[in-house]
Amino acid sequence: MIANRLFVAGLIAVSCAAEAKHQEEQNISLEQIGRFETGVFDEGAAEIVAFDAGSQLLFVINADAKAVDVLDLSEPSNPNLVNMIDVSNDIADAGGVNSVAVHDGLVAVAVEHDHKQSNGWAAFYDVDGNYLAHFEAGALPDMVTFTPNGDYVLVANEGEPSDDYSNDPEGSVTIIEIGQGLNKARVKTADFSRFNKKPPAGVRISGPGASVAQDIEPEYIATSPDSKTAWVTLQENNALAIIDIRKARVKKLVGLGAKDHSLEGNGLDASNRDDEINIQPWPVMGTYMPDSIASYTAGHKRTYLITANEGDGREYIYDASEEDCAAAGHVYDDGDCFSHLDEARIKEIELDSLAFPDADLLQEDENLGRLKILATEGDADHDGDYDVLHSFGARSITIWDERGRKVADTGDMIEQVTALALPDNFNSTNDENDSFDDRSDDKGPEPEGVVVGTIKKHSYAFVGLERVGGIIIFEVTDPTAPRFVTYFNNRDFSVDDVESEDAGDLGPEGLVFISATDSPNGEPLLVVGNEVSGSTTVYQVNLD
Repeated sequence: MIANRLFVAGLIAVSCAAEAKHQEEQNISLEQIGRFETGVFDEGAAEIVAFDAGSQLLFVINADAKAVDVLDLSEPSNPNLVNMIDVSNDIADAGGVNSVAVHDGLVAVAVEHDHKQSNGWAAFYDVDGNYLAHFEAGALPDMVTFTPNGDYVLVANEGEPSDDYSNDPEGSVTIIEIGQGLNKARVKTADFSRFNKKPPAGVRISGPGASVAQDIEPEYIATSPDSKTAWVTLQENNALAIIDIRKARVKKLVGLGAKDHSLEGNGLDASNRDDEINIQPWPVMGTYMPDSIASYTAGHKRTYLITANEGDGREYIYDASEEDCAAAGHVYDDGDCFSHLDEARIKEIELDSLAFPDADLLQEDENLGRLKILATEGDADHDGDYDVLHSFGARSITIWDERGRKVADTGDMIEQVTALALPDNFNSTNDENDSFDDRSDDKGPEPEGVVVGTIKKHSYAFVGLERVGGIIIFEVTDPTAPRFVTYFNNRDFSVDDVESEDAGDLGPEGLVFISATDSPNGEPLLVVGNEVSGSTTVYQVNLD
């Protein structure tokens, strides 16, 4: 049914740091043991996943149905649909569902308003799907999570603007204290308005006419083991927010900076027009722009953060006549009215002759010409040309300390591994099979989801690659030296009909690690929701 299972281990002799730093190494592998298929292609029918050990139920965001699919995972080899939670039955004006989390039998769902720029909600259910309560959150609640002690629920409210940019709500984080029960819940908001007067250094603010609070778009949340601190990725802002949970206060905004792709080991494949795999250093700065984030403890019980550095541009398009588009001060192109677009190809811009003396060569399609960069960044001396090139994402995962300082990065390891594993399908896209090198000019493999699991005192980061697909695993027991372990991809690129079940999993989005203690079969599991193929896949994590 599913072919082309790829186990890639030991591909690279030396990982992100000297192997000598790792003592008593153990290796693991993934074995696909179960799969649930919705049959819905490229509509987000399987996105975020959450597991409840007590009931052995898996909760899966099904954006296509605007509902939460509930799967029985008591037999991991045969997950089956036993219920659907339709929030529209309980909340008037409910739009889509974006995220789900569960803690000790309590299910929380992030629900957006039917009018996307209006405030949404966090809705609560028991594991049987019975409605319990809902509380108002901010605009576009995009991610929900519980603190480890279960006393708080946090919601990242992305606050995206309307397509014509006429309505840009503020981003925020809703914090719901439920330690005394839902009937005594207290709702607070951690907002970003106090930063409006002076944006912190390194925090990217680029929306037209937007205040800092409007421009900030919270994406994903990780919390500390003591349930006191939250770290929130602000993807489009290339920043991290550090929040005091009890006080519902943003303590600090940390700009994440950029990765120097000109350094050996930090290279990238920058062109989809060179007909080859060509990972090498280029004079480009990779803007991290992380999507998901996970926290874990290492060493002397210190907390570390891991980000999946996907990258994300802003492209807002709406329908308008050429005259109306021009009257609004927007750009009309080929039938579309662009209210805001922050990307450009390097061949389309003017490069500073001192910074790039070989500009003509660099701007050829087979070199950097096709690579998309942040059009709003890079004119350091404000003379109208580009002195620095900032690309989207970093094609890596990065480990940070609890203050947002970089500890380690996996460099170009992800592209190197996928190049060796999939030489004929390198940097393919996720909705068609004949697409070799298609995403090299964009964000490459696009690491999107990350979750950390511990097996026999070793910590592993499981990372979903949104475009080419598959799960890449790094051991992160030593935060200063992440070690590549293996890569698994069940995608079959030889299948003509990419919408068929035989094509395998496409577009991994959400991941959940289930420890052996909580697992229905007594073995550690990894469950992945695949956005494009609409499938939910169960892997057993085996010690090799």
